[in-house]
Amino acid sequence: MSAVKPYHRRTIFSWALYDWANSAFATVVIAGVFPILYRDYWAQGLADDSVTMGLALSNSSASLLLIMAALVLGPLADRTSRRKRFLLLAALAGALATALVTMVPAGDWLAALLVYMTAVFFFMLANVFYDSLLLHIDCADDYDRVSSLGYALGYLGGGLLYAIVVFVILNAERLGFPTVHAAMKTGFLASALWWIVFTIPLFLYVYEIAQRPSRPETLFGRFRSTVRLLKGHPNAAWFLLAYWLYIDGVDTIIRMAVNYGQVLNFSAEHLIMALLLVQFIGFPATLAYGRMARRIGTKNSILLGIVAYIFICVFAALIESITSFFALAVAVGLVQGGIQAESRSLFASLTPARHAARFFAIYNFFGRFAVIVGPILLSVTGALSGNIRWGMLSLIVLFIAGGLLLYRLPIGQAASSQAS
Repeated sequence: MSAVKPYHRRTIFSWALYDWANSAFATVVIAGVFPILYRDYWAQGLADDSVTMGLALSNSSASLLLIMAALVLGPLADRTSRRKRFLLLAALAGALATALVTMVPAGDWLAALLVYMTAVFFFMLANVFYDSLLLHIDCADDYDRVSSLGYALGYLGGGLLYAIVVFVILNAERLGFPTVHAAMKTGFLASALWWIVFTIPLFLYVYEIAQRPSRPETLFGRFRSTVRLLKGHPNAAWFLLAYWLYIDGVDTIIRMAVNYGQVLNFSAEHLIMALLLVQFIGFPATLAYGRMARRIGTKNSILLGIVAYIFICVFAALIESITSFFALAVAVGLVQGGIQAESRSLFASLTPARHAARFFAIYNFFGRFAVIVGPILLSVTGALSGNIRWGMLSLIVLFIAGGLLLYRLPIGQAASSQAS
């Protein structure tokens, strides 16, 4: 990006920095601390199946709420050109809910799940507007690089805060905390503050393309016009079907990995270190993945990631030792950020800028609807079989189906032109 003007470079970096901001919540709360604290503090004494099902249902319920909210707020953001404002409100609400989790007393597993679900809902809602702003940055010929920069900063920022939280947890007694659980709660407060502070650059330096306000639509009218828009962009619709399936497996592994390790009787300390390993491998790996995508094509790079995830599921079902779990973390770190970044990049290349929030509401709709299915698929399969390893293997079906649909996407190996 050496030819990019300084003010434009600032805009790109300010947009990407939001990934740094909200990834603290995704890493510290969703993937790291909450599953451990929920099992050991709020849901202590519950059976493994009940704990896994509770986590699965809370994530799925947040996704279901997102579907309903995005259907209304996505078109509204497009019509009023208030994507940044909606993003800021959702981020503030999510950060507040994150802080409030620390006030839930021990043993109150239901309250903990409800507040956590609220925080996850606003986290995902803010992402609808954040992703849509990618089309308001003048980088149509470089979506791969800009999207990868965002995810890479996310891994670095989330990993940095997570490393600090891990240090506090491992040295809780020396630092004066009465219990390890009290030290873990500081991670929620730190994530909330981090989220808000690093959202400020986006609010100051990223500008939306102003649009003439259109007439309000009824809920049914929004749904009908959205379907009509998709019919006019068949490649985007085809991609969404593929994305819906394979991202299901990706997000399920992200959200349920720590719980999976706990069921396999790995210690909380080892699981925390494994997640930290994913974060710091993810930073350079995502940048490298973006460069690879420009060489082999965005579509091919996603297909490569899907194949990698199939092997990851098989390996995860076979692991016996913590060493194998660390090796699994390395494998996930190499592809997780890349497949997320290139998916966003490919969809952006298929999306009309004037309907950005509406299209990315659909994008998040498909992605989050998948998360309704994925965690439940893993937990129910594990419960019925009596072995959670079968639940992990069941995710392979999603990767194969999504990969086949993506392979048939009729746009060559990358989006050849910007959607009009």
